Amino acid sequence: MKSVHIIGIDPGKNGGIARVIFTNKYIWSAHKCPEDINSMSDILKTFKKFAIKPICYLEKVHAFPTDARSSAFKFGMNFGIWQGILAALKIETILVTPQVWQKDLELSKIKQERKNELKKIATNVSGIKATLKTADALCIANWGLQNV
Repeated sequence: MKSVHIIGIDPGKNGGIARVIFTNKYIWSAHKCPEDINSMSDILKTFKKFAIKPICYLEKVHAFPTDARSSAFKFGMNFGIWQGILAALKIETILVTPQVWQKDLELSKIKQERKNELKKIATNVSGIKATLKTADALCIANWGLQNV
């Protein structure tokens, strides 16, 4: 495999951002979603600084009819902010739905069990301790790495 730099983003407020760099070995990092737009931008600028041409896999999400209006609005805002920053930094972005990146993981249908399974998978793949906030981002980055 040639040198690659993959970014994975779970855009929820309780989501996270992860990256994997592969040159002659894999180097993983993960962070919870920054609190403000400038911090979101800063982390992507840092990621871009160390890459020739990073590719970002951004989880394509939508609100559910059962979501409260304010939480659905905040959720959509975060997704849009990530898209805007990625576009401004000219980072190639590929939208991937949860159904696609989770397809081969054989996860539980029960949300809490599924979250714990994702934490375990993310930790095993990356070698770093995944949290509920970073597990999806790590798994998305890993999916991107496998599909680049």
